[in-house]
Amino acid sequence: MGGNSGQAGHHIYKSLADDGPFDPVEPPKRPTGRLIMHSMAMFGREFCYAVEAAYVTPVLLSVGLPNSLYSIVWFLSPILGFLLQPVVGSASDHCRSRWGRRRPYILTLGVMMLVGMALYLNGDAVVAALIANPRRKLVWAISVTMIGVVLFDFAADFIDGPIKAYLFDVCSHRDKEKGLHYHALFTGFGGAMGYLLGAIDWAHLELGRLLGTEFQVMFFFSALVLTLCFIVHLCSISEIPLTDVAKGIPPQPTPQDSLLSSDGMYEYGSIEKVKNGYVNPELAMQGAKNKNHAEQTHRSMTLKSLLRALVSMPPQYRYLCISHLIGWTAFLSNMLFFTDFMGQIVYHGDPYSAHNSTEFLIYERGVEVGCWGLCINSIFSSLYSYLQKVLVSYIGLKGLYFTGYLLFGLGTGFIGLFPNVYSTLVLCSLFGVMSSTLYTVPFNLITEYHREEEKERQQVPGGDPDNSVRGKGVDCATLTCMVQLAQILVGGGLGFLVNTAGSVVIVVITASAVALIGCCFVALFVRYVD
Repeated sequence: MGGNSGQAGHHIYKSLADDGPFDPVEPPKRPTGRLIMHSMAMFGREFCYAVEAAYVTPVLLSVGLPNSLYSIVWFLSPILGFLLQPVVGSASDHCRSRWGRRRPYILTLGVMMLVGMALYLNGDAVVAALIANPRRKLVWAISVTMIGVVLFDFAADFIDGPIKAYLFDVCSHRDKEKGLHYHALFTGFGGAMGYLLGAIDWAHLELGRLLGTEFQVMFFFSALVLTLCFIVHLCSISEIPLTDVAKGIPPQPTPQDSLLSSDGMYEYGSIEKVKNGYVNPELAMQGAKNKNHAEQTHRSMTLKSLLRALVSMPPQYRYLCISHLIGWTAFLSNMLFFTDFMGQIVYHGDPYSAHNSTEFLIYERGVEVGCWGLCINSIFSSLYSYLQKVLVSYIGLKGLYFTGYLLFGLGTGFIGLFPNVYSTLVLCSLFGVMSSTLYTVPFNLITEYHREEEKERQQVPGGDPDNSVRGKGVDCATLTCMVQLAQILVGGGLGFLVNTAGSVVIVVITASAVALIGCCFVALFVRYVD
């Protein structure tokens, strides 16, 4: 797409956040290996998510966290994410780091995830080694563990937006679609591996005895996987810093074209300025103009102006955010209470009975089987993400979106009305269909909207595409923060429903009803680009 100006091979492409009178040029085709490397961040993130899902409740119970503080642990992170996600997304659109716009944020959030895991998995042991006073030790253990859980959840939820924006910045439209499918594939694979690792009884293995407890074993593997995956991700595709635009600096290729350096061939928000080794003064002045415009926009960007931009966003983005909110509300309603549903409803156990009673042991068995159900969900999420590439040519994005919500709604409804061990485990595969749908289709629609907007701007000579603070980063962040809003709604509403109904089965029925409402919404209100 687009033509070349000047020397062959010097293509320049731009983001939605930048302006200029020249047409954007499609980024180069990325090798499949690079897209897989880019997707490794999703593997590491979901692996650590699965470890948290398996161990965070035992950790919180082991440090003696009072029931009154549970709501703070689960509400603080999504509230912070919901408020700050669009702000940071917009800031990344204007980031002028020498390392690129998205990767500094991804690196920072990755380090925060690592620190959060270290605190909530090892905090109790560290505090016990440093503090002898039992009362002070209890207070510090609870505080450190709470901070670790909140920090990890905040960073893990937050990081999805910059990762998606990074993919959209450096890939062509076709590669964006492939990249999103690989993201979903490795998301499911990472979750499955995390759940399987958590199911191993490390206390009776040599590694468990060597490291101390199963919590330290899980931290060792989680930290190792997260670190390796993010190194591979950050080295996958080079970003070009925006600072080179205004300075008129030509690309400085290295002999090996280092993975962590500028690509040397492509530049964000710019036009081709280098011909035959010198800088075109007229085009360099245009680049300086673009820099001043971006700096002025960045300086004037406040939370109030950003919220105003979000409220006035085009209707197709607003409807997509609402559908994403409905989908994640249904999905989280089921997933957060699924193991408890298995223990109480399917296995007829009692979590409130004595820990050495038959009823409690039956409940624990149900929880273990529920973890295997979540593993089935992750595996089928990976498989379905691959199948989506075949189905989309037949039923389109609308068909994929509608099918994901419909199958999940019918499956959870059947589980709630007819609880049975074997049918429930089989229907867990439909959870994977919904998971893969939520991770791919909305972001595919975002890329369709962006491509349509870019085509419209090409048809308006001299148009200013940067007439708001919205960009790819803020669009991805706004869509992603619907997950945090769904967590807030689920955390605040489902507890009331369970107390009112007196049974956790109401959670599964609610998830089914919300998903079926979402079917109608994605069919009637979400806009699909032909």
